[in-house]
Amino acid sequence: MLPQLPPRERQIVDLLYQAGSRTVAEICDGLPDPLTGSAVRAMLKRLEDKGFVSREESDRGYVYSPTVSDNQARRTALSQVVRTFFKGSPVSAASALLGMAQDLDTRELDELEAAIARARQARESGK
Repeated sequence: MLPQLPPRERQIVDLLYQAGSRTVAEICDGLPDPLTGSAVRAMLKRLEDKGFVSREESDRGYVYSPTVSDNQARRTALSQVVRTFFKGSPVSAASALLGMAQDLDTRELDELEAAIARARQARESGK
């Protein structure tokens, strides 16, 4: 759902995920390429109409936040990467990550092992 956004709108949503809730001025400052406040407000209005962001009044003006949970957004983005670069194979994607094992410390490798064990346990208990 997020990948189908136009690039500039996607930049805004990505910024909100990375930096948290922001005002229009803060969004303008955080974008890699400068945009006017009115252009950002127009894109935020479209994103709000599409259901990707919400706004709340504050003492700083309107503050914008993503409406899709971080977890759901990560899943969607990761699914897109797996489909695009790994022919839809989660195993191939995980293998590529493990190919970077020299960059992982022992704690991170332990976390991966624990995650695999939890996935295996969840699968077996669901049978």
